[in-house]
Formats: sequence, structure tokens, C-alpha cells
Amino acid sequence: MQPVKTFGERIADALVEDGFLSKKQVEELLEQQKKEGTRLLKLMLEKSFINETDLVVSMGRVLNTPPVNLARISVPPEIAGLVPREIALNHKVVPVSRLDNRLFLAMADPLNVLALDDVKRITKLEVSPMIAAEKAIIDKLQNLETKAGSMEEIIAAQKQAELEAEAANVEVSKEAIENITVDQLAASTEEAPVIKLANLILVQAIKDRASDIHIEPFEKAVRLRYRIDGALVDVPPPPKNLHVALTSRLKIMSNLNIAERRLPQDGRMRMKVAGRDIDLRVSFLPTVHGEKCVLRILDKSNLSASIQKLGMDPDTFKRFKAAVDAPHGLLLVTGPTGSGKTTTLYSALNELNNPDYNIVTVEDPVEFQIPGINQVPVNKEIGLTFASALRSILRQDPDIVMIGEIRDEETAEIAVEAALTGHQVLSTMHCNDAAGAIARLDDMGIAPFLISSSVILACAQRLMRRICPLCKEPVTYPPKMYEDLDIDPKMFEGVTLQKGRGCDRCKNTGYAGRAAIIEVMAVTDDIRKLVINRSSAMEIGKLAVEQGMKTLRMVALDKVREGITTLEQVLVITSSH
Repeated sequence: MQPVKTFGERIADALVEDGFLSKKQVEELLEQQKKEGTRLLKLMLEKSFINETDLVVSMGRVLNTPPVNLARISVPPEIAGLVPREIALNHKVVPVSRLDNRLFLAMADPLNVLALDDVKRITKLEVSPMIAAEKAIIDKLQNLETKAGSMEEIIAAQKQAELEAEAANVEVSKEAIENITVDQLAASTEEAPVIKLANLILVQAIKDRASDIHIEPFEKAVRLRYRIDGALVDVPPPPKNLHVALTSRLKIMSNLNIAERRLPQDGRMRMKVAGRDIDLRVSFLPTVHGEKCVLRILDKSNLSASIQKLGMDPDTFKRFKAAVDAPHGLLLVTGPTGSGKTTTLYSALNELNNPDYNIVTVEDPVEFQIPGINQVPVNKEIGLTFASALRSILRQDPDIVMIGEIRDEETAEIAVEAALTGHQVLSTMHCNDAAGAIARLDDMGIAPFLISSSVILACAQRLMRRICPLCKEPVTYPPKMYEDLDIDPKMFEGVTLQKGRGCDRCKNTGYAGRAAIIEVMAVTDDIRKLVINRSSAMEIGKLAVEQGMKTLRMVALDKVREGITTLEQVLVITSSH
């Protein structure tokens, strides 16, 4: 029984039959393939035994796919515009012509099922593959003129697609984009509509001061939401039939694999809007109805230049500043995801950033790039974890080390050892309050005497929504509000409480922007004794309050008295402890 021939060997046989290759050349190629492991077809072209045109003819015969000479074909703009240019370049395909509900597609690899699926999904047409040389496809794509795309044309194309689908008794999403302008976009008329759509979504989010963009696919519609001041807000969504093209565009902008749709992917991109440098962290997650995309907007202009802008009261600021200026020790900032912990640490680093210090950070990922600071991104795929990076960093003679997050015992041990050996170490942890950071280190297996000797400051942080300054007005709260908050109404005697009425600027929410509330616990000698005795976080916190620490609740109520936020925010953000 003869062994089954590979695809490359079948093509080689066809080339011999067609007179493009000799049997001696095939034997030479097979011998070299065994040594180098290179694809047979690639070797043929590298050795110039054949040209791409001849290869396409023979491949077409083997695959029973008609070849096409793209150099002699003129593709109308309306046909070229059926497939977004980024998709076409990635899959090496060119739409050639359309007959009724069938699209004839020139492909470098007619066996590429992912390419066929993408084009079918985007165009809603049946696809008939044709084979063409890869170089001819790339040349053609570079010279194609696509139909000019504007937001109005996107809507018109969607409506036309819906009408055609309804005529064929097919249900489609009725969602469309409404009342969206593209004045801020400097897109050229040659760009595909999906490029303009992606740019519009990003620019509008930045204009609305969003921190995150959520693009979520469902069975018959796509949902688009922006997280503004911590709350998710629905905005007009893109058409359902553009979802795959849109996610592919965002993947290309993030240098991710456009063909992989079954596994989660993470990346980042950078753009400039109105003279501001904006970094975006991008995450793709496969769901039942397609890929959900979340983009985290990292706006450098939101980064506090110094710790003085963090909004602490004078006594709290004094404690925090003393720890930041200390020659060595461990500073911990705790809080849930999205509470501004990293921004606080960056503010501290900005305070310390000068040529006298060697400052190194290890982060997952690096959110803001700061000149003068050496920043190391974690890469678990190659074994570069927080712990392994920290070991190497400590051999680099650092003065100040910032750790993105202490997640495990190994990282915690290295951080504590570094603080004890003369380094200043700043890091974040996930805890509910400042005293909880001590208990968290104990839970990780760090000896109490090491914790008491290394930790000099622990903070807890939250973000509260600010009252919109344009629609701020006095408010009177019912007695039940004070009862729910477990506070004495007398503490607000002589103070006019404020609340936002709602206006165009704040989109009728009454809030615009957020303010940090920070609980700062300096580790004193009395607290160290409790740590060594393994006292509970509640006992440590109680002693810290007796020594002058303001809890998150106290700081939040101060912000209410100052007219910065509302009692509703205090109820939502802080606990009664």
C-alpha cells in the first residue's frame, strides 16, 4: 500500500504533469524538505523553479478551483467595499465580482475556512472561492478604490441589508446607529466604513470621559456601553452585521491575531486625540454569540502630578508624605479593582522621580509610561512573573521598587525582604481596609515579626462620584437616610448639603468626575505590638482610629460636608465600620 501523499507532493505532481517542473527538481526539493522541514511549495518559489502564476494554475487544478489573473481584472469600488480592507489583507483575499447572492472571491489559500466564514458573515453572501497568487492579491488590495465610507453610508448599508433580508424572510437585528456625528474624525474618504465606526466609538468614549468601552454581542443585536464615573451607560450600538468586522479592526489596531476567535486575547493600542496621548488596554472574550470586547482607556492627563492633588486632609497627608519620604519600608495601597490604587502609587512615584534614585517597577500590565522610571511588564507565558521579575530587579541596585500587585506568598516574601534590606517598596493588594492589609500578609504566610518590621504604611482607597458643578443645588435628606448610614444628623449642623439636579453636561446624572477617598494607617510602635501578637484587623483598625486615623466612612463624610459628593455615594461606597 502506497503512503498517502501530502498536499505539497500532490501539487508537485501536478506541476510535473503540466510541464512546469521536472522529476529531478521534485526529488531535489523533497530531499531538502527532509533536511530543513520547510514547506515544499515555499521551497519551489525560493529556488525559482517555478513562478507564482504557474503554481496557481496547477493548484487550481488539484483543488478544482478556477484560477484568476488579478492583474487583468478591474474590480468595481462597490464590490471592493464588500470586504473591509483589513480583513482582506489579513486573509489574503480580494472580492472579484458578484452575481445575485453569490460573491466570487480570489484567495491565496482556498482551503482557508476561517477566511470563507468571515467573508460570508460580513457580506451575508454565498462565497465561491477562486485561486490567485498571494503577491497579486496584495498588489491588487493596495491599488483598490473602495466606496467612500461615512457614518450615514454605514446606516444606509445596514438598512438596505435589512430590507433584503426581510424580503427573503430572514430575521435580522433592527438596531442602528442614530444621531452620531463624525466631526472629530479626520478619516479619509478611502477608509472602509468599519474603520470610521471603530474610530467613532473610541473618540466618542474619550470625549465622554469614559474609563472603559464594552462591546457585547447578543443573538440579534450588539450592545455598546461606556463606563463613565464608575457607572455603565448604554450608547447607540453599531449594526449587528458589522460586529465581526469591528472586532477584527480592533484586533488589528491592537496587533492581535485576527483569525483566532475561540480563545481570549489581550493587547493594547495607542492613539492621539485632540493632542492627548491615549493608551488603551484591549481584551477579547469568546461568548455564545461572538467575541465581547472591553477596552480600558488609560488617559495620561488623568494622572495626578503629585500626592498633593489626591485630596487628603492635612493630617492624613502628613502621614502619607512621611511614609513616601522614608528611606526604606513597605507601603501598601489596598482596594477593589478600579479604585484608583495604581494611580495613587504613580503619584507617589512622580513625587520621588529624580536622577538621584534608581526606580524600577514591575506591573501587569504597564498602565502609564513615565519618563525616568524603568518599567517591567509581567509576561507569564515566558515565565516572567512578579516574583521572578522582582528577583532580577533587586540585582539591578534599585532604590525604589513598585510592584503592581502582591498576589501570592512568594511575591510577598520578596517584597518584605526588599523593604528590610534598605529598599523602599510600594505595592497594591486586594483588601477591604488598611488594617486588612496586615492580616492579608499574615494569611499569605509572612511571619508577624517581618510584617511589623517592614510595613510602614497601609492605605485603603475608593472612588466617589463628584457632584456636577453646573447643576449643584442644596438638598435636604429625610431622617431615614441618616438612619441607613448610621450617622448623627447633628454632624451636618450649619452645613448646606449639595446634590446635582442633572443637566446636559452630566447627562442628567447629577455627577461629573470622581474623587478619591483614602484611609491612611501609619504603622506605629503600638500597632507593631498588635501585629506581632497576631491581633485581628478590627483591633488594629480600632487602635489606628484612636491614634488619629480617619476611616473611609469618615473621609467620605468630610467630602459630603465640603460639598464634593452626596450622602447617597457614602451609602453606596463605604461600610458603617
